[in-house]
Amino acid sequence: MERTLSYTEAVCEATDQEMGRDPSVILFGLDVDDPKAILGTTKGLVDKYGPERVFGTPLSEDAMTGAAIGMALAGVRPIHVHIRMDFLMLAMNQLVNIAAKSRYMYADLVSVPLVVRSLIGKSWGQGAQHSQGLYSYFMHVPGLKVVAPTTPYDAKGCLIAAIRDDDPVMFVEHRILHYQKGPVPESAYTVEPGKARITAPGEDVTLVGISYMQVECLRAQRYLEDIGIQAEVIDPIWLSPLDIDTIVQSVRKTRRLCVVDNGWTSCGASAEIIAQVTERLQGEGDIRVKRMGFAPVTCPTTPNLEAEFYPNGRKIAATAFDLVKGDATGWFPEERDDLKDIEFKGPF
Repeated sequence: MERTLSYTEAVCEATDQEMGRDPSVILFGLDVDDPKAILGTTKGLVDKYGPERVFGTPLSEDAMTGAAIGMALAGVRPIHVHIRMDFLMLAMNQLVNIAAKSRYMYADLVSVPLVVRSLIGKSWGQGAQHSQGLYSYFMHVPGLKVVAPTTPYDAKGCLIAAIRDDDPVMFVEHRILHYQKGPVPESAYTVEPGKARITAPGEDVTLVGISYMQVECLRAQRYLEDIGIQAEVIDPIWLSPLDIDTIVQSVRKTRRLCVVDNGWTSCGASAEIIAQVTERLQGEGDIRVKRMGFAPVTCPTTPNLEAEFYPNGRKIAATAFDLVKGDATGWFPEERDDLKDIEFKGPF
């Protein structure tokens, strides 16, 4: 019988198993030892491993990231938790100029086995400075790996792979995903970098959903299925290194590609995926492509504006339908009760 865990439980279990396996793994960050335990992802770990291995930090992202890099260079495997990705901007020099480049600059004599967990996405009205998905910034930088798992299975496997990796890994979690549930093996396992997953097969259009937008793409697939269109849905999982081959193979078949992101489309992950696909398939006939993501304005706070700002399953389905038909049709699906959004349950 399959064992079911939530995304939160999967992240916590991965951390627990790796801390139990390897005494060099430590966990720290703002409020990791708080009773709410970062949505429950660090629950019970300070009691089990003690305050020397699990501890809260000052609100000083730059300094604590520098400390984390120093620990990693000295042989520790830190997991540095940030409640919001937005505030990684305060640590960009540490991450981009030091963590990412140390192995290269010291001719492979050192490594930085650092995992940086950060949360992205809308929730209960967090607005301009607390809702941004900025992982494309880190995809741009050689020396950093970037992963954005969607399912509890991938959350556990990717986090274990990230902890065991000898290079820095940016581990991206969408808030709403923490309430997803799915099968997760009890034993430790890894989901290694560089392999995407086809989550729904199809012949008519390829949908690539990043992080939480994978959930919305699967909703769109169901809406399209109702009208006889078969969408192939792909979860990239690891954004750097990116498995472009799986996406290219799908688009070679469907000839239509829609990439849905949790960030702005300009210079984003969706733009990079589409650029690589079109480079690979140029000269092989007509291919239709579309990016979806944040509207080109600052992240809003109110639910009514959020509904316009963020892609959802019905908007994705309508966009994919137009790609298939080759024209703006005006079709928009009626909402199905079984495909409604998961409600976010409150702060950390």
